Amino acid sequence: METDETDRVLPFQLQFDKPVASQVKIAEWNPEKDLLAMVTEDSKILLHRFNWQRLWTISPGRNITSLCWRPDGKAIAVGLEDGTISLHDVENGKLLRSLKSHTVAVVCLNWEEEGQLIRDDSKNSSSYEDRTSRFFPPAPRVPRMPGVVSGDTGFMDDSEDSYRELSNSSYQRFNILCSGDKDGSICFSIFGIFPIGKINIHKFSVPTPFIDKQTPRQILNSSIYKVSLSKDLCRLIVMCSGELNENRESRESQMVRQGMHSLVLDTSIFLKRKSELHQLAQQASNIEDLTEVIRASLSVMCKQWSDAMHTFHEKFDYLSTLIIDHALDSTPQEEFLSLLGGARTSSAVHQFLVNSLGEVGVKRVLKVICGTAKELQRIVLDHLQPAAEIIGFRMGELRGLSRWRARYHGIGLDEMLINNATEKSGMILVQIERFMRVLSSVEQQFSNFFNWLLKCIKLLMQEPSDQLLPYNSELVVIFLKFLYDQDPVKQLLEVDHDIEVDLETMQRVKELVQFGGFSDCEYLQRTLAKEFQQMEDSFKEAFLMPFTTISRKMLCEDLLPLFPLPSSSSSASASVSMAIPMSISYYEDASQAVSSHQTCQHSFVDYVCFQVPDEPFSDIANCIGVIRGFTHDLSSSKNGYTSLEAVLLYVPAGYECVDLSLYKDSQIVLLLNGASASSESSGDACMMIVQASELPFISISRFTDLNLWNLYQLKDSTVQLQMENEKVRNIPHSVIAPLAVSASRGVACVFAARKRALVYILEEDEEEVPDTE
Repeated sequence: METDETDRVLPFQLQFDKPVASQVKIAEWNPEKDLLAMVTEDSKILLHRFNWQRLWTISPGRNITSLCWRPDGKAIAVGLEDGTISLHDVENGKLLRSLKSHTVAVVCLNWEEEGQLIRDDSKNSSSYEDRTSRFFPPAPRVPRMPGVVSGDTGFMDDSEDSYRELSNSSYQRFNILCSGDKDGSICFSIFGIFPIGKINIHKFSVPTPFIDKQTPRQILNSSIYKVSLSKDLCRLIVMCSGELNENRESRESQMVRQGMHSLVLDTSIFLKRKSELHQLAQQASNIEDLTEVIRASLSVMCKQWSDAMHTFHEKFDYLSTLIIDHALDSTPQEEFLSLLGGARTSSAVHQFLVNSLGEVGVKRVLKVICGTAKELQRIVLDHLQPAAEIIGFRMGELRGLSRWRARYHGIGLDEMLINNATEKSGMILVQIERFMRVLSSVEQQFSNFFNWLLKCIKLLMQEPSDQLLPYNSELVVIFLKFLYDQDPVKQLLEVDHDIEVDLETMQRVKELVQFGGFSDCEYLQRTLAKEFQQMEDSFKEAFLMPFTTISRKMLCEDLLPLFPLPSSSSSASASVSMAIPMSISYYEDASQAVSSHQTCQHSFVDYVCFQVPDEPFSDIANCIGVIRGFTHDLSSSKNGYTSLEAVLLYVPAGYECVDLSLYKDSQIVLLLNGASASSESSGDACMMIVQASELPFISISRFTDLNLWNLYQLKDSTVQLQMENEKVRNIPHSVIAPLAVSASRGVACVFAARKRALVYILEEDEEEVPDTE
């Protein structure tokens, strides 16, 4: 690059330099909006506009280890130390969904959607129509606990619209959220909400396609550093540390090498079965949402009815105490039956009805029980039953798809399991109908019993009772025999209760089974809660099959050992994964010469950029490694050549790399610190942009044994970066990671050790007056 005209020109315009309250450890720009999400050292998430106006702050209460945006910028995924991935709304930070995909810290996230160049309008999954809205009103929401105002509950309220938009994937472009943890596991979820696969690097038998001998290799004690899914969703590049174990015939000749490795995984199932996976994820994720509505409804109903029954027993248990105090050999039911039969009223009953309970007490308990019964009926009609009906319809849709074996058997949609889950979704509707009948009957029985008690109290107090509601004596007897000390409503809301059914009824059910339509003869013996549990288990079993099937179809295609690591780093943790700057990106390959001999379906070339640690390489120090064409290399080798190229860049003397990021148009943004700078000093740092596509890449030979680290081939062909030959902006601070670069907005955010944030505009106009600090 010519430098004689740029001696006084600062290439990047400083937009602002702002203080930050706490040091930032993770930062990511929104891909569609001028928004910057930052994670502080105390694990708070801050969202700022480009003008540094803060929109919201949230604190998950757990250590945050990773973060990434959904491709459309409407939601943000947050990886936590306990293995949870939480999705938050960009508008207000509200929690939309939480997935426990991992058991250890989620150290990296990557959310990729289908690229523009791979869309086929004739078979585009985005044209898939969810037919549910044709036959049903909007899906019910989770019921709130009574007495809890909006905003004070853990259930979704004002974020419901955002949640619905997240779950409604009918009009989204197909996208996959990938997550890696420090134990070597990688999880995949469609639209970030439906888990569709999980693999572990430890279990892979790593192929060596460029070596004649077929010696199995494994990466042990691996930890994922970074994952990046290609634009066509066909390949996943994984950067991981671990021990490369070569299992030879004799144990004495085994090779174990600890270091950093790059893997290519075959994820082409996402592209090949994009339409099928889209429809499965659409139906299954909505079914899971509606399942949560049923779960919450049952929980609220059980709590409300238990409180109502507690009020009843709190009043009427005192009668048992009075009977004992009066030395009577009877039960409360017998005393009430005696009163109903016209016998002389015992002193215990008289004292209880007149002095203890009274007319006011009867009306209060009646209001509580009948009011609760009506509230339970409302929850069933507004939440529970509509959710169950939509679940039944969606399971019917999946049942139809499962019978299309040519397309859906390949993704694990098992017809037998789906049929079983469909029947269970139908049985829950039968149980809901029975519950409503029992609840209505119990409410009627309680109301009749209390009407009789009011009549008795009036008679005992010798007051007129003409204005009271009538009662049925037979229903009072039934209540005292079967409901006074039993609770059929509570039984139906409990999981661990079995309902006794007479043999004649069971025989009739078996006769109905012969006519077809269902095969479950024992559903009458189960409670509503037990039926829901079995339905949920059948869903998990049915959706586990696609999860397992897709997981098995993702295989390791290639391995590239990069550089050794000290033994202390082999068991890499989340903190270690942040210690080695690295970046992966895919660019459209405009070179006709390259694309003419490549068999890759789409013209994308991958770039992997990373800092080479100084310790393992005494003769390669303070270097940046850049690799391109890794995903193309396997297909190229079939034609007798290798397309893998690499180059080593020497950082300018007096500087060390703090962080790096691949930018658009195959550019690399480097954040460099003066070697003598410290956090206490003002610092001498700089930001540099290097055009990677113009670097003198050399081809890496892959037809040798893996005894040598591949970077050794480049030690005699390094490139010295010169400050005067690149775009460089001096920064008057000592800088620290992270470096947040937005390719879509053309900006970069740099963080200083003295708790400051500097935002630079990378896309400057050459004719503009240069910015001066």
